[in-house]
Amino acid sequence: MSGGPYGIEDAVSAFGPGLALSLLILTPIVWSLPVALAMSEMASAMPDEGGYVTWVTRAFGRYWGFQVGWWSWINSFVDVAVYPALFVEYARFWRPEMDGGERWVWAFVFIAVLTGLNLVGVRPVGRAAVILGVLALMPVAVLVVVGAASVSVAPWRPFMAEDQTLLGGLGLGLAVMMWNYSGWDTPSTTLGETRAPERAFRTALFVALPVIACANLLPVTVALASGAVTWTTWDTGALPLIAEKIGGRWLGHALAAGAVVSTSGLFLSLLLTNSRLPYVLARDGHLGAWLGAVHPRFGTPWTAVLVSAVFYSGFAVFSFKELIVLNIWLYSLTLMVELAAFVRLRIGHPDMPSPWRVPGGTAGMLLAALLPAALCLLAMLTAGWKNTLVGILAALTGPVVYAASRKLTAARRRESSCS
Repeated sequence: MSGGPYGIEDAVSAFGPGLALSLLILTPIVWSLPVALAMSEMASAMPDEGGYVTWVTRAFGRYWGFQVGWWSWINSFVDVAVYPALFVEYARFWRPEMDGGERWVWAFVFIAVLTGLNLVGVRPVGRAAVILGVLALMPVAVLVVVGAASVSVAPWRPFMAEDQTLLGGLGLGLAVMMWNYSGWDTPSTTLGETRAPERAFRTALFVALPVIACANLLPVTVALASGAVTWTTWDTGALPLIAEKIGGRWLGHALAAGAVVSTSGLFLSLLLTNSRLPYVLARDGHLGAWLGAVHPRFGTPWTAVLVSAVFYSGFAVFSFKELIVLNIWLYSLTLMVELAAFVRLRIGHPDMPSPWRVPGGTAGMLLAALLPAALCLLAMLTAGWKNTLVGILAALTGPVVYAASRKLTAARRRESSCS
């Protein structure tokens, strides 16, 4: 989950230094923490494979369980494709002349190698992700230490760009901020493959949250305080260039390498978790049984992994900025349904066994649901009409596919009964 500050640069230029730093502090509190609390309670009560798909099905029935699973999967086409796009953006530090064709080739190689690792099972993926996470954060820590010695300006000034209004900067800036602090529900899809999931999931989330907050806030603060690069020029992939200005060419190389490692670790983990969505939908009879095929040796849903990777390859041709706002729009839609399921299960099933609950009783439960839901609505309202239109069209495929699946299942049953 913690990929460091790679990709956060656009939020600084969109909001302004002061507002960006304020949001780097507030977003983990009002966005990440409530979602992590809600998901931890659900994982404690129902530590099943499929995670939030299972929880929504329990709360609202098979129709809504399918919708949230389908929406999450098609959103992953955009979400997971962000990381090959980021990979090539940071690789430009070494090859600034990279054209569109070469960009796609490198993105394809990136996807192919990490998909191969996913096919051999959850354990090697988990171990690799931990190693890559540590390697990704090490250059960030070095940047903080080196940059602290070159502080020369107040990092929060100006608070906001003179020609920028708060609403004017939302769109891309809010999407980047929420994206960098999102994903707390995502690992729940592998709870059935996790040892002691009702405890391990919660522990991992609560350890990751402060790590992520520090990994974003500290390097951005130091980089702004150094005054090495004007904040108005901060753009996707700019962090290695900023590091080079602060500490020299070696630090630029270190940050570029850290970004490449970070995108690799995040892609690796997200392919693992999102490929379980078509597997679970196929297992429950909503999609073709072939998507539920499990490898006889590695125990992985290999067809679901490969199909997901093919879609990610197709969307990798788009840039980070083209993907990120639509990604958050679709993610917000599914997360609001998940949060509604959390509330429904707490109120409608008070006797449901739950070894751990969100503290604060009913008030704590409502706060954990309403705060992130409000941010979801804000992100959707400021996404722009193009992203909103594409998001609505993508969401409408859910009811269509569900209806087609029901008809196909009914036809098969009739054929079976006739034979």
